[in-house]
Amino acid sequence: MKTIVYTSTLGLVCMLAEMFNLRRFILPVAVLGLCVIFGLNAMSWGVNAGFYHNMVMIDNYSVAFSGLLILLSLFIVILSGNFYKNEESKISDYLALIIFTLCGALAMVSFGNMAMFFLGIEVLSISLYILAGSKRKDVRSNEAAMKYFLMGSFASGILLFGIALIYGETGSFDIARISEYTEITAPSPLYYIGVGMILIAVLFKASVAPFHFWAPDVYEGSPTLTTATMATVAKIAAFAGFYRLFSASFVPALPAYAWVLSAVTALTLIIGNFSALNQDSFKRMLAFSGISHAGYLMLGIISLYGKTENAIFYYSLAYGVSSIAAFAIAIVVAANVGSEKFEAFNGLGKRKPLLSVTLTIAMLSMAGIPPFAGFFAKYYIFSEAVKNGHLALVVLAVIASIVSVYYYFKVIVAMYTKESAEVLFTVKPAYAFVIAVCVLITVFAGIFPSVIANLL
Repeated sequence: MKTIVYTSTLGLVCMLAEMFNLRRFILPVAVLGLCVIFGLNAMSWGVNAGFYHNMVMIDNYSVAFSGLLILLSLFIVILSGNFYKNEESKISDYLALIIFTLCGALAMVSFGNMAMFFLGIEVLSISLYILAGSKRKDVRSNEAAMKYFLMGSFASGILLFGIALIYGETGSFDIARISEYTEITAPSPLYYIGVGMILIAVLFKASVAPFHFWAPDVYEGSPTLTTATMATVAKIAAFAGFYRLFSASFVPALPAYAWVLSAVTALTLIIGNFSALNQDSFKRMLAFSGISHAGYLMLGIISLYGKTENAIFYYSLAYGVSSIAAFAIAIVVAANVGSEKFEAFNGLGKRKPLLSVTLTIAMLSMAGIPPFAGFFAKYYIFSEAVKNGHLALVVLAVIASIVSVYYYFKVIVAMYTKESAEVLFTVKPAYAFVIAVCVLITVFAGIFPSVIANLL
């Protein structure tokens, strides 16, 4: 509970600092504050308690995912200083919105009540709506914000309607009481309809097919740092909340929706990977790549009878740090070359060897190539899915992983085999630091996977 309170306070501090002309202190305070909050969150390890009538639950699951979300948000805040250097007068607004996005994400992984789950989604979503349209003079950014807002509003309405139906059936918003109700009472069709509506809304937030149509355009039109936030913090929070909600409350409804979840998983794997093949923009490719990774995470959701929280957490970590590294490098390349196309990476291996190596590691990890974290992430997810009888989906996922190697290698081939005009290429220290830390985590988690895989 303290993690959410302190994070909210930090967001308010960033907003108020502008009023007192303390703009130059905002970024260091935000970075230091997130580091302190990360430490305080870690101190809650081993605690199992509910706060405010179980509105917020603290356990190892929430502490682990909260720590991951804080870490990813810390990387994004560090990158913000240079990313928004031309808009210093609004840096406090941007940092506050990023931190409020984190607040919503923390609520989504720590809720013990569906009202808190809804509040978490809305806080996260509203912050991202604003960030998506933060380039006011860019038509693509305006379009991205409008699409995300309209689609997200409909999804929120469906979610709220589903929660209302669950309350009408069980008489409670508390996930523990809902679970107790389903254990002693045979739910009526109202319950299953409510679960279905909640499922639709959560699948939208996680950009799972066929509710993914907003993602490519929104990801491409939004500022790259906002896209990184959507692809990592928002997506991971959505899946962590998805698992928590369904494993704690809606287990009886899963058999009724088993074929739906299996079909959605298969569709996401196919659409995400095969759509990424035809992209000529690195940023748009990462958008479809994020959809494909949602498909792999769905394998963990449909296998939750096997208690797949460890596999989902490991996958979230591997995907999150690799994505942050990839987006950070994309920002660096776009700033120096002026393009987000694959051609912008031509000859990068000669101009910036270390930067090329780090992007290669990130791409190999996302493709699931050993010995990096992405390989073991897929291994753990696939293993749990096979144990729970989803062999056909695992075979499809393996084929999809093979397909993904092609589009991940497009940028690697461009860096090392193609020539380009000489461009004065600079990498800011903040970007170098974030990229290096993300790559080190990717390598460490790949060499010592059990350290993280057995955490929960």
